[in-house]
Amino acid sequence: MNALDKTLALPPLSLYVHFPWCESKCPYCDFNSHALRETLPEEDYCHVLLHDLEAISHYAQGRQLASVFFGGGTPSLFSASIIAQVLEQADKQIGLQANVEITLEANPGSADVTRFSDYHSAGVNRLSLGVQSFSDTQLLSLGRIHNGLQALQAVDMATQAGFAHVNIDLMHGLPEQTVDLAAQDIDTAIALEPNHLSLYQLTLEPNTRFAAQPPALPDEATCWQIRSLFEETAISAGYEQYEVSAFARPDSHCSHNLNYWSFGDYLGIGAGAHGKVTSPDGIGRYAHEKHPRRYMAMVTASQSGRNLKLASAEEIAFEFVLNALRLKNGFRLIDFSQRTGLSAECLLGTVKNAAKRGLLNISNNRVRTTDLGYRFLDDVIALFLPETD
Repeated sequence: MNALDKTLALPPLSLYVHFPWCESKCPYCDFNSHALRETLPEEDYCHVLLHDLEAISHYAQGRQLASVFFGGGTPSLFSASIIAQVLEQADKQIGLQANVEITLEANPGSADVTRFSDYHSAGVNRLSLGVQSFSDTQLLSLGRIHNGLQALQAVDMATQAGFAHVNIDLMHGLPEQTVDLAAQDIDTAIALEPNHLSLYQLTLEPNTRFAAQPPALPDEATCWQIRSLFEETAISAGYEQYEVSAFARPDSHCSHNLNYWSFGDYLGIGAGAHGKVTSPDGIGRYAHEKHPRRYMAMVTASQSGRNLKLASAEEIAFEFVLNALRLKNGFRLIDFSQRTGLSAECLLGTVKNAAKRGLLNISNNRVRTTDLGYRFLDDVIALFLPETD
């Protein structure tokens, strides 16, 4: 594959802030989250985050932040004053765009209208609620700490707190879930009128309790019925599916995730957080230590996140496609060249072969999946895997 060329341009920049603690660890979760077994070290962790942010701020290279995302774990375990300190430091060290999107993930089990209002006052303008289901039975099977009523109340509290942008996360393919049960979740979520919905299928990930003791899950045909029903219902209700798992009202797309999927740059601070940085030398990555206490010690000792590992041309091309084909609109070939520094010629052979099979469409220099390709997206993406010796 060709080496990086002169078309490489600095893309938009986002910031991800990871909070690794939860009240309890869900049995399906393979994220870097840890059940809280001690007093939450709010101030100590915040101090380390600010130190971390200062240390990696030079990667911004003059760009301001287009979005900030507080994820976890459970960020809503932390007070609004901690969130405000991080945002203040981000603005001081890097700068926030005037229309910056600032998202915070919240657990309905710890929802509180005063707390939500405080987050809003601190600068958070988008709340993402980890509802997963409105069924008490399903929530219990997932090991969630909230019930269906608390999920409903959390959405109402978000509105009362002043949030105009609210996302509801739903999961499907849950233990013993039927199409009818899933339809109730879908209808309930849409009736609450959030401006963004995210739908994820439950998968059994390695090193989770569900992987060790698998529950009875719906078969593939049932999961496809549920997914199709969700898409049809959401679109009929005025939502646009703009990515595999994302549905939005007009002008309510998640800017932060769009930057990921469009191969933008992002800085990551917090235990286990990753960063992707475009530099004159190419596209590089860094990753922080996952364990919270070790991460805190390493950042304090200036031993984390300081060195970029440059990606190969093959890795860059594949990762771009892996992300961009998740988008309904796909990608323009010029965007591929500008975001990767590679000639689009390196993709065209595979793109044309996939088009002959009815999986991709290329028109006006834009590549997007067909309906068939979108259904079998993993297989389409696999066509772009780098060849191995």
